[in-house]
Amino acid sequence: MRAIPRQSNESASGIEFTKATRLRALLVATAVCAVFSGTAFGQTATATGDMRMNVAASATPAADPPQREDPPKKHRHHAVAAADDRDERIDRLEREIEDLKAQISNQPQSQVSPAQFEALQNQVYETQAIAKAAATPQDKKIHFAHGMTFTFGGFLAAESVWRSRNLSSDLGSPGFSRLPFPGPGSGNSVAVGAVTGTAGVGNAVNIGHTQEFRFSARQSRVSGLLDADVSPDIHLSGYGEFDFLGAAASANSNESNSYQPRIRVVYGTVNWSDIGLHFLFGQSWSLATLNTQGISERSELTPPTIDPQYVVGFVWTRQPQLRLVQQVRDDLWIGFSVENPQTTLGGTAPSTTAAATGVTVISNSGNSFSGAGLNSTAAAEFNPGIQLSLNHVPDVLGKIAWEPDYFGGNVHLEAFGIYREFYDRTIASPGGVLALTTAANQNVSGGGGGISGLIKVFPGLFDIQFDAMYGSGIGRYASGQLPDATYGPDGVLRPINENLQMIGLTFHATPSLDIYIFGGRESEARTYFTTNGNGGYGNPNFNNTGCFSFNLTTACVGNIRTVEQGNIGLWDKVYNGDFGSFRIGLQYSYTYDRAFYGVGGTPHTFDNMVFTSFRYYPF
Repeated sequence: MRAIPRQSNESASGIEFTKATRLRALLVATAVCAVFSGTAFGQTATATGDMRMNVAASATPAADPPQREDPPKKHRHHAVAAADDRDERIDRLEREIEDLKAQISNQPQSQVSPAQFEALQNQVYETQAIAKAAATPQDKKIHFAHGMTFTFGGFLAAESVWRSRNLSSDLGSPGFSRLPFPGPGSGNSVAVGAVTGTAGVGNAVNIGHTQEFRFSARQSRVSGLLDADVSPDIHLSGYGEFDFLGAAASANSNESNSYQPRIRVVYGTVNWSDIGLHFLFGQSWSLATLNTQGISERSELTPPTIDPQYVVGFVWTRQPQLRLVQQVRDDLWIGFSVENPQTTLGGTAPSTTAAATGVTVISNSGNSFSGAGLNSTAAAEFNPGIQLSLNHVPDVLGKIAWEPDYFGGNVHLEAFGIYREFYDRTIASPGGVLALTTAANQNVSGGGGGISGLIKVFPGLFDIQFDAMYGSGIGRYASGQLPDATYGPDGVLRPINENLQMIGLTFHATPSLDIYIFGGRESEARTYFTTNGNGGYGNPNFNNTGCFSFNLTTACVGNIRTVEQGNIGLWDKVYNGDFGSFRIGLQYSYTYDRAFYGVGGTPHTFDNMVFTSFRYYPF
């Protein structure tokens, strides 16, 4: 305990108060009060002993305030050292108190003046305030009127990524189903050194023969939580979370490395605690994403990877939604949400020029709102280069979460379902001539269901996380980003059947060290036609001959059938204390893509990726 610096001040009795400790000042002031009141010094010593007990109690830190997120734990040797240091200081202060008691008992009452008493009393008040502030746990919230609070969050990150096959991407891998094949692809004369030519076809591009390394600070994150209690039973909150993985058209890494923030989540909630009802509105994680407790925001359980695309087979999106959750009983929750729709398309559209069956599809390639597209609409508040699909109703999701009491809160299980609609517009064009009277909007349904869970096999030591989903048109809800739908011979969209699974093991080796192994798989079924041309997704008549060698410039359609991935990594919570926390992470992943069989064979490709991360959490 550090003494408060004060100028030397000698009393009439000759006692010097230079650099007195807080306890010493407190004890002297107590003795002076006793002199003026005529109280015996023996009674003063008794009161002083009581003060010693209070001061010793205040030297013991209070428990940490509850955290919404699981905070990183201290290294064990840090905690032990802090406890030993605290005990040593208490023993030393108690010895000083006994010495001071002996000194004060020998001072005549006439030696203490009113001015000295007032000065000592002021010093006591000052040291009491400092001691109280030191003993009180740090409140990281900013307090406003009416009990409203605001809490900052986030971290600063310096990270890196190396890939054996170049994806021209920052830390986030652009969907694990988009790894380049060895061949350059049909007509890609630029890839093999010619001056002019067209872009490669499918996943076969020249850049796949190069490696990739880059540093990045763009996953640094800032967040804020606003809480307000309207009444004992009604609670409001607003939460926003942002990183810097957005990229405007002018963003680049040439010199300034300037990249703008992007929204991860921004939402508000209303919680009626007396009836167990919870309402969320805004952009948040999909209801289909696994939670750790009940169905509650900010309890989403993502794989612990550095790669912000997470793991193949992980079920997630972050999107605008309206969500209602009811807690049925202490261990059971039911949730319902309507969420922003978007359709990802893959494969080949039917012929637009066939003599009798030609058809033009407005949603071809999913770029329905491009200024150069077929409908030439404006793109308000959207980058014209992004892929926007035609949608007219939201995705509808439901989920039930169960935490069986007889497992002591160590098992969390979920079952969920998704209903979706796929929407486009077609116009017959026999012989390439549009028959405008045939124009019609087309709509088909899809969706799926799945399970997920967290099992703390040995609580605090070993956890298992898993999910699985099956259905049609569910591709965009998983990290592999296989397409939701393709085309039928009439141009109407066809949802693609898909199944996906993920499992992860996390070993809490020490209070500071976590080691994890995660793996996942996503696979789709052939959905194709051979009338009105060869189209759809996974058509066995597609030409894959150019996918296998860089020396070939024949076609490489290479529709991906299966994506598989394995990850191993660790997080070391190096420090956690009064100044925040510091973590170091390392991740290795191996991703394998396999295409459907076609003319020329079954193409496949892979990518090795290594990530490092240094993160400081100041809040």
